[in-house]
Amino acid sequence: MSASAPTQPASKKKTPSAKPVRLEEKFAKLGLRSDMDFVLHLPMRYEDETEIVSMRDAGFRGGSSVQVEGEVTECDIQYRPRRQLVVTISDDTGQVVLRFLNFYGSQIKQMAVGMRVRARGELRHGFFGAEMVHPTYKMVNEGAALPTALTPVYHAGDGVSQTMLRKAITNALNKVQWYDTLSPTLLQELGLQDFESAVKLLHNPPPDVDQYALLEHEHPAWERMKFDELLAQQLSLKRAQASRRSQGATALPVVGALTQAFLATLPFKLTGAQERVLEEIRADLKQAFPMQRLLQGDVGSGKTIVAALAATQAIDSGYQAALMAPTEILAEQHFRKVAGWLEPLGVKTAWLTGSLKKKEKEQANALIASGEAQLVIGTHALIQDTVQFAKLGLVIVDEQHRFGVAQRLTLRNKAEAGKIPHQLMMSATPIPRTLAMTYYADLEVSVIDELPPGRTPIVTRVVDQNRRDEVIERVHAAAQEGKQVYWVCPLIEESEALQLQTATDTHAMLSAALPDCRIGLVHGKLKPAEKQIVMDAFTRNEVQVLVATTVIEVGVDVPNASLMVIEHAERFGLSQLHQLRGRVGRGAAASVCLLLYQGPLGHTAKQRLLTMRESTDGFEIARKDLELRGPGEFLGARQSGEALLRFANLEKDQYLVDKARNLAVQLLAHDLSTVEAHLQRWMGHREEFLRV
Repeated sequence: MSASAPTQPASKKKTPSAKPVRLEEKFAKLGLRSDMDFVLHLPMRYEDETEIVSMRDAGFRGGSSVQVEGEVTECDIQYRPRRQLVVTISDDTGQVVLRFLNFYGSQIKQMAVGMRVRARGELRHGFFGAEMVHPTYKMVNEGAALPTALTPVYHAGDGVSQTMLRKAITNALNKVQWYDTLSPTLLQELGLQDFESAVKLLHNPPPDVDQYALLEHEHPAWERMKFDELLAQQLSLKRAQASRRSQGATALPVVGALTQAFLATLPFKLTGAQERVLEEIRADLKQAFPMQRLLQGDVGSGKTIVAALAATQAIDSGYQAALMAPTEILAEQHFRKVAGWLEPLGVKTAWLTGSLKKKEKEQANALIASGEAQLVIGTHALIQDTVQFAKLGLVIVDEQHRFGVAQRLTLRNKAEAGKIPHQLMMSATPIPRTLAMTYYADLEVSVIDELPPGRTPIVTRVVDQNRRDEVIERVHAAAQEGKQVYWVCPLIEESEALQLQTATDTHAMLSAALPDCRIGLVHGKLKPAEKQIVMDAFTRNEVQVLVATTVIEVGVDVPNASLMVIEHAERFGLSQLHQLRGRVGRGAAASVCLLLYQGPLGHTAKQRLLTMRESTDGFEIARKDLELRGPGEFLGARQSGEALLRFANLEKDQYLVDKARNLAVQLLAHDLSTVEAHLQRWMGHREEFLRV
């Protein structure tokens, strides 16, 4: 038998071919269903196909995109250095090579010698003269007309070509019923262009348009689109807020014996900022509609005390309070701190996380269901179906951006039938004003903008990885003085692609370099009990140096820790670096944060490290983070994947945010028909997820 002979007869059974995806389904994946969806699918950028450049003149424009036209003089498949289609086109002034590394057989026939091609792309100078790699092209007849407008380029999905999109959008522009949701009087007051002319210009801009203004979204037509979507966002969030306020909640009016006893035990006085936000929260809790308040403050500003005082008001009023944190380490920190404050005052607490044994969970669930547990602290385990509260009055969600809308909604639905618990969301990542006014327009926002007295300032230094030995010496010196040190690494295991120093390697390296120090290690793959053993040892100063991944980003409070080393700081975001730095500076000792980086640094990484070195103000850092990375980092899962702002830029378009917010309040009070029309146009099916 030959090596290639089959060992058994080939099956003649035909495999069913996959059902082809209809174009309507492909469009639907892009959110394009109605004519207005297509009309509002505005271009990402434009190509100028209104001009043909001679091949001789194109040669002087190396590195820029140009459009040339010529006759095919050669069309060959070449195999060096790899298989590629090479087509040479010529005009009266010269020639250009078109190079296709990926191509179909039909293209070889299409671009046969003698055919005429119009190609557009970036012109480079290769070994064989001027060339374009993978240009856009079309077959034309000599003298074929040029477009009279810039050619729009749209965001497209799998199996959807620009030609398909342009045809569908043109069809929608011709079919749609044009109307303006804003009256001529409003447009005049706001200095805005009318809707129809703005949209038509953006889809088909004339060749004499100000291209810079168009591409930078500064043209009056873009200004109208940005205002409209900001207005839709404001209307939707404000309406969601009104909808929540129309639902019933149990008023929690009693600031009683428990609250007074707790305040009496505190060894310090609340700051003015804490007093102010506490009064705002107390006023909300006394209402018969659900509080929806975001409590934000810098690292160490004392949010947990305020949250505990909100919980005591719920308990004083005869109801349960629940505190949910995104990680077990953070939930454990809250439990130890808050339960440590309230249990001596007679408050019965329950602890619930996914790592508890079955019997422990059942015991906790029984305490919660009977109402015996007045304060419940835990992780995502609180939202499991098996958890039933007797009288849930207040939900506190820490690091709220780490939770999805659905998760927060599930916990909210565990109150008594027909009632919604009050909700206090906490964030140690300060929200910039522009973001709070837009994406959080449906929430009341309280800000603790004052640090407690006695907090020592943190000095931040940026250090090259080549000076690692000096850093190790500094760590050793700190440990010898009785101080404690964090050493944070971004990865647990080796990654050849990133070549980052890992936590396990660093732990081994420091253990060898500092034999007279006890080095601990915590990371996400340790079991919760193992993590807690190490953390407890660090808290008791039995471990001098704690090597960790970002599991210690929030919640860890060890006043004796005064030196923080962050490995490969260039790989972290600004808000994360600020959170990590906030683990030190919690005691009386002067604290230092060393940002170790691996050069060369890109522009964004340089900006981040420079910001960290120059500022310890969380709000300034948050503003810079918004500028560098956009709103996604702050929003977390709030948007459920739906981008509410496609066109507006929160930093550049603040003046439009103010106008949109003011008009939204006016329309909701006096013109609900305009509200409905505008939301239907801009939000459609995307509005529902905001109603939480």
